[in-house]
Formats: sequence, C-alpha cells, structure tokens
Amino acid sequence: MFKKHYKTWGGAIALSLMVSAANAAVTPAEAGKLGTSLTPIGAEMGAKGDIPAWTGGITKAPAGHVAGGKPTDPFPSDKPKFVITAANYKQYAANLTDGQKAMFEKYPDTYKMPVYESRRTAAYPQFVYDGTKKNATQTKLLEGGNGLENYVEGVPFPMPANGLEAIWNHIVRYRGGSVSRVVSQVTPQVNGDFTLVRFKDEFTFRNKLKDFDPNTDQNVLFYFKQDVLSPARLAGNVLLVHETLDQVKEPRKAWVYNAGQRRVRRAPQVAYDGPGTAADGLRTSDNFDMYNGAPDRYDWKLEGKEEIYIPYNSYKLKSGDLKYNDIVKAGHINQDLTRYELHRVWKVTATLKEGKRHIYAKRVFYIDEDTWQATEIDHYDGRGELWRVAEAHNVMYYDALVPWYAIEVLYDLNSGRYLALGLDNEEESSYEYGFQRSQQDYTPAALRRSGVR
Repeated sequence: MFKKHYKTWGGAIALSLMVSAANAAVTPAEAGKLGTSLTPIGAEMGAKGDIPAWTGGITKAPAGHVAGGKPTDPFPSDKPKFVITAANYKQYAANLTDGQKAMFEKYPDTYKMPVYESRRTAAYPQFVYDGTKKNATQTKLLEGGNGLENYVEGVPFPMPANGLEAIWNHIVRYRGGSVSRVVSQVTPQVNGDFTLVRFKDEFTFRNKLKDFDPNTDQNVLFYFKQDVLSPARLAGNVLLVHETLDQVKEPRKAWVYNAGQRRVRRAPQVAYDGPGTAADGLRTSDNFDMYNGAPDRYDWKLEGKEEIYIPYNSYKLKSGDLKYNDIVKAGHINQDLTRYELHRVWKVTATLKEGKRHIYAKRVFYIDEDTWQATEIDHYDGRGELWRVAEAHNVMYYDALVPWYAIEVLYDLNSGRYLALGLDNEEESSYEYGFQRSQQDYTPAALRRSGVR
C-alpha cells in the first residue's frame, strides 16, 4: 500500500518551474551516507556524549498498549536525572535556548525542566526512507525557494545546504498521510482560569485521497478541515484549507463557514500573521503546527547544529488518567508532567525581509534532527525583544509510525498568558490515521453542507 502511494505522490506534485543552479541536490555519493553514517532521514547515526546512537526508533507498541487508545508510555520507570530550575539554569545555559532561559526568569518559583535519559525513539515507514533517498539527489527548491521540484513523499533535503531547505523539511514532514483528531485549545488568564475550545481536525495529503486525480489541484499539498465543537458560541464554525505547495505562485486557499450566518466565505486572513482560530490573539495562523505556510516573507539562515534540552517522549501529557486541570496552570503548563532530553537540533534563524510585514520580526527555530519537527521557536517583535516562546512536546505515535506532538504551547512573555493546543486527555478516542476521504469532501460546497449549528 505504501509503495503505491509513494509512486502516486511523485507524479502528483513534481513541478517543472525553473530552479536556480545554486539550489542543487546532493551527489549520489553523499546520498549514500543515508542509512550508514546518517539515519535514513539525515540525522547523525552514532552516539556522542549523552546522546545515544539511533538504532531504528520505536516501531512496535509496548506491552499493555490498547490499539486505538492513548499512547502508552514505553518508559514508565524512567526517573529524572536532574531538574533545571531558576536557581541552577545558568549551569546548563549552553544547552538551553534563549526562550527557555527567559521562562526561568519570568517564572522563577514555578518553571522547571525535568531532564531524563535521552532516547532516540523516532521512526518512519520504509517508504518515507526510500523517498528521502530519492529526494536527496533530485529535489530542488523552486526559484525563490517557495516550492519544491521533483519531490516525492519523504524528507526533501536530508542534508540541507541552507535554512530554507531545513524549514521545508519541517513543513512537508510525514504526519501519517491522513489523520483525524478531536483536541482542545486553551488560552488561560494570568490566574490560570480557562475555557476549552474543542476542535475536530482532519487533514489529508492529496496522494491519500481515494479518488486522487493528478490533473486537479496540481499545486495542492494537503487538505485541512477544522470543525469547532465547543463552546456553544463558536460551535458549528468550520475552516477549510487547501494548502498549496508554492504559496507565492498560488496562495493558500481558505474558506470559513459561519454557523450564525450560515454562509461560506473566502478567508485570505488564514495565513502569515492573521489571527489564529479562537486564540484570543495569542497566536498567528502560521504558529499552528509550530510553523506552517509560505516562507517567502523571511530570509532563512542555517546556523548549524546544537545540543539542546528539548521536550521529548512526552507521554505523560497524553495520559488519559489526567484532567485538563492537571495540565493547565497559571503562567505555564504543569512542568512536573513534562520530560526534557538532550538532543541535537538544527538551528535556523528567520529574519523578516525588507519591505515585508509580519508581527514577528525574527524567529529562531530549533528543529529536531531525528524528525525534522520544529520543537522550540523563539519569536521576536519589531524592537528586537523576545516576545513569545513556543515549545512542542514530542511523542512517537509508534502504532502509526508517526512522530508528532503531544501538545504545542506558545508562551507570551509580555502578557503572562499562553496558548496550549492538542489537549485530548479527556477525549475517549485518540488519533485516527489512514482514514479515507474523497476530493469532494474538501470543497466549499461540502463545507456548506457539513456546517450546521
């Protein structure tokens, strides 16, 4: 099944626009390092210091896991090696981001980072590894860097030559092909009071459609639909997005169904620094999934690799034994439930281009080498001041071979508030991967039919 999808994908979004000679793929000899000295997606294979060797990740569910249920912690007996606090964080400063340091300064009495043994659990299906090896020698950036040429499903640039290639690895990374989930978002007040906003999210990469037509929507990367389930004042509103691969050539297409008006409208604001859905002004549209959308408003600089304590194997935050009140606290989430590990990350700095507009003048990304997921992002305002700190608490969904997030958190240092997205502890169901959708399910007409109060 995977092989069939992989071949279809290659024909689906290979584009033929002119590419700068500077955006060249690596040689076959360099690509030969994948699976030998490098992992199949380009991370360093071997052990170094406290970071162990990658030996294939977790590809099977641990004992006791119930199929279709919340992911079971594979390491229930692990204890923290040490805990970083405001009192000692300067001892570990070399392995902390500026945003993490700012959190210790902002919340000296409550913010902490329990540090555990590093475990390299990430794994992907074999077709992702096969596609990545093909991409290494054939995938190129389109002129201007706003799309990909000759890309097949996998990592486009396992050995990135610049920051733009690294960020594309995050944007198009494998998330199961198709997935449906019911999750909640909170935007607590300074005192910790919050109201849940429940969403039903689903997205399908175009090659996973059951009626995939390579001649239709040739620039579409995936389809995303988000239904608001509660609270009552927002229930019934629906967002539909056709995510385009080259968003400068063809901007993202978005529509919203307003349940109160019973109308479908185009939504060009669902991009860049447009307001996030029901986010109380605490995130932008491109803060979703840590970062998404067209990269054309920034200059991207690849700073190299660093070893950073990042949230990893965060299975406690997915536990069905927890209530949302156990996680959501004043100022920040309950850090006793978090798990940090030392991992290698790619550091990428995005600086706003002259003449372009965005509320974030600079962003500093820390991208996990084993998954290409943005895991820490520091956001700076127009004055050059650190404003918001994003953390993604990584989890390996081993039953679907999908590394992704337990929850995403975006802290606003100025207001003392934050946004947390992805909470599902009190939901009966877990993520559903591999479901089938038709192309007609993602049309404005279908949005109108499905959007009822």
